[in-house]
Amino acid sequence: MGLFDKIFGKKEDKIQSYEAFWNWFSANEQTFYKVVKTGKNIEADFFNKLSPKLEELKDGFFYLTGMYDDNTAELVFTPDGVLKNIVFVEELVSSAPKIPNWKFTALKPALDIENVGIKMADYTFDSNNLSFYAIEHNNYPDEVDIVLAHNDYKEDDKSTIINGTYLFLDNYLGELNSVTTIDNLTVISKDQAEKELMPIEKLKDYLIWREKEFLEKYDGVRYNTENDSYSSLEATLKNGLPLVAIINSTLLDWDSKASHPWILKVEMKFDGSKNNGMPDNNTYEQLNNFEDEIMAELKDFEGYLNICRQTADSERIVYFACKDFRKPSKLLHNLKKKHSDKLDLSYDLYKDKYWQSFERFRPN
Repeated sequence: MGLFDKIFGKKEDKIQSYEAFWNWFSANEQTFYKVVKTGKNIEADFFNKLSPKLEELKDGFFYLTGMYDDNTAELVFTPDGVLKNIVFVEELVSSAPKIPNWKFTALKPALDIENVGIKMADYTFDSNNLSFYAIEHNNYPDEVDIVLAHNDYKEDDKSTIINGTYLFLDNYLGELNSVTTIDNLTVISKDQAEKELMPIEKLKDYLIWREKEFLEKYDGVRYNTENDSYSSLEATLKNGLPLVAIINSTLLDWDSKASHPWILKVEMKFDGSKNNGMPDNNTYEQLNNFEDEIMAELKDFEGYLNICRQTADSERIVYFACKDFRKPSKLLHNLKKKHSDKLDLSYDLYKDKYWQSFERFRPN
């Protein structure tokens, strides 16, 4: 150790891998265990040390802790409902070493209904004051549209009740199922119900049945875009700048859209100020090469379909419909790091089982 290391302390290496994180955690686990066991100063003595290390690894990690039993501390990692971060939480926990007296869990686990009770502000969320019914759509038969009623619903406290309801579902269904099995959720008061309300404890079985039906219907469905037709769309934005879009028009008429319910949205910003919001030749080639790089990994016949791209106002947006969300999440995270010095990239993933967000690209 050099003189400056002795004086100022040796600077720790930044955590850049799961292994490095767990090495750090293992070196401190006994101290952390005592903090969780006593339940004192958890924020200051555990979370304030854990949080910056996770942030070094990747943003988007959240966590909960408590005693799993008398001798085992549990640390639950969660993406807090952000779809694109689920895979990283799962990988972090799957890479965890065996540490005595510790249990590591990826995503909030499902609980029995009698063990779920959430209190938020002046409201309680449990099996005594929640019920539901499902809405069926003839045009969208695979859409899982749930209406959930709270006995004490007040419009003035709508946001609190909605947040509490989502938190209840995370704990009752488990975070993964809560995020992936419900396509649309509406929260109402009991007197707003338009169908017979069912006890909330029946929701889990209902969703399992709907998911089983869905998998049986679409398992193995793949698509090859080789012979598809494409159309172009030109429009003018409110600010007067042009918009140009290229759409796979054959795909928009596909009758199995629901088999690819996860939409990847990739945004690439560039300087188009001197070209009416459009890329110059060099930028155009750079954007196309990046899109090709994505498509080299997200192949159509493996379940990843390039639906369209639009360019306007110094931004290109590319959309893919995906069979799953984990591979696109990892790919775009890695590509964003790879091209951080060349491209201004961002991406997101959302569920749109019938691609309704693309109806705007159909000709009038």
